Amino acid sequence: MTLLDLIKAALKEDMPAGDVTTESLALTPRAGRAKLIAKADLVLSGTAAFEQTVHALEPHAKLKWHFEEGHAVLKGQIVCTLQGDLIQILKAERVSLNFLMHLSGIATLTAEFVKKVSGTKCKILDTRKTTPGYRDLEKRAVVHGGGQNHRLNLSTAILIKDNHIAVMGGITKAVERTRQNCELPIEVEARTLDDVKECVSLGVQRILLDNMNDDLLKQALDLIPEQIMTEASGNMNLARVESVAKVGVDYISVGALTHSAPSADLSLMFDWGN
Repeated sequence: MTLLDLIKAALKEDMPAGDVTTESLALTPRAGRAKLIAKADLVLSGTAAFEQTVHALEPHAKLKWHFEEGHAVLKGQIVCTLQGDLIQILKAERVSLNFLMHLSGIATLTAEFVKKVSGTKCKILDTRKTTPGYRDLEKRAVVHGGGQNHRLNLSTAILIKDNHIAVMGGITKAVERTRQNCELPIEVEARTLDDVKECVSLGVQRILLDNMNDDLLKQALDLIPEQIMTEASGNMNLARVESVAKVGVDYISVGALTHSAPSADLSLMFDWGN
């Protein structure tokens, strides 16, 4: 699904039979200006979605962005100024803001996680726990917040998890079968130290250390040679990631970046000239 498809669907959802309130006022086109203002500190993401939503209803609107995606914006700062038919921009307001607030929220939360692990070698990763249809946008927002993308989808990388291991009857069988059919690097989920030892003996490229406490993570890292990358995952939050990063893992994957980020607070203020 393309961004344009998403925007069309969102506008259709919001106005299946038009904007009856605005249209009942029988207003003529009203040329004017509007300002997009940050109501809290945030990291900006989603400008293309915002702009294209406005242009879907007011193709002649002119937008001037005062910040780039990935930039920090402070409470009270003007993020963007808009000029055009304010009646049509008003109709686009909610959908355009929904995109921008959601994606900036992801970028803002990601930046908080990234800050927590600064000074370590650890990188913050996203997961596939994304809103259906929004994956590209949400993963881009993670990058704007300073994080990195894990695999985009099931087609781009191999990650052998618990159910794959169960259906194959063990890690070794799963890895061997995978190698018979694919040449991509292999990452394997490990839940115990015995799992870790088995992954090391197989020479996989990355080991996902799932739901391990810090002490168990330390023991696992003692077993893993430097050439094998390590990723910690499972119930990661802002209170814990710093201690996990200091253990020495290469990556921490955080599902909350996309499935639990609060929306950033932004508002579109219209100058009606009255």
